[in-house]
Amino acid sequence: MEINVLESEKRRLKFELIGKTHTLANVLSKELWNDKDVAVAGYTVEHPMKGNALMIVETHKSDAKKAVTAAIGRLKKQNKEFAALVKKLK
Repeated sequence: MEINVLESEKRRLKFELIGKTHTLANVLSKELWNDKDVAVAGYTVEHPMKGNALMIVETHKSDAKKAVTAAIGRLKKQNKEFAALVKKLK
C-alpha cells in the first residue's frame, strides 16, 4: 500500500491512501474516533475512478501520526481476534 502525505503537522495529518477507497478509510476513520484526543477524523473519495481516499486527522493535544499508528494497532488486534474466532468455527 502506498501513502502520500499531503500535510504533516504535530496535531494535523492529511494523507492519501493510494488505490484505496471506502473500505480501509472508513474503518480507520471510525477507529480514530475511539481516541478521546482525536478532534477530527474523516475521509473523502473525490472521484470513484481515481480510487484514492483522502484522510484528515486532527487531535486536541497529541501527535496526529501517533493517533493514526495507535488506531492501526488496535485494528490489527481486532483483526487477529476475529480471525481466531473464525478459525474456531471450522
